[in-house]
Amino acid sequence: MIEHELLFLGLLKEGPKHGYEIKRLIEEELFPFVGLKIKSIYYPLKKMERLGLVNKDVGREGKWPEKFVYSITPKGEKIFEHLITESFLSIERPYFNIDLSLYFLPHVDKKIASRHLKARVIFLKRIQRDLENLEKNIKSTSQHLKIILEHDLALVTAEIRSISSLIETLF
Repeated sequence: MIEHELLFLGLLKEGPKHGYEIKRLIEEELFPFVGLKIKSIYYPLKKMERLGLVNKDVGREGKWPEKFVYSITPKGEKIFEHLITESFLSIERPYFNIDLSLYFLPHVDKKIASRHLKARVIFLKRIQRDLENLEKNIKSTSQHLKIILEHDLALVTAEIRSISSLIETLF
């Protein structure tokens, strides 16, 4: 839930938003960068409202039906600062799904392992290409998204280099 709280409070730091706007930002802008999937936005918002982290007001624009508009509270601001600090300073060793396969590599036919590793490199290169295209299409005002893309590209590039080297060494 900590990631969800950080996500919602961070979005509300930019200003009050109605539920649909929060959902749209998560799905269209954030998901390609952080991969965080949210089944429902209203349950976490309701929980944060009960905790006093967000306020919910009823808003209406013109003839449109009423909608709930959420805003961050002073308590929510303090929690956001705590969570963002925790996120910056949280360092865990990354584990990759391939690590377990590599552990059992001596028990796998070399041709099969080679084929799977080469397929992984092809898939990683596709991800790399997609990230590079995203980077080209990012608005110049989205510096924070460019930083995330550069980080992700560096990680994908490092894995491509590592797996390619492994293929050359083992096979």
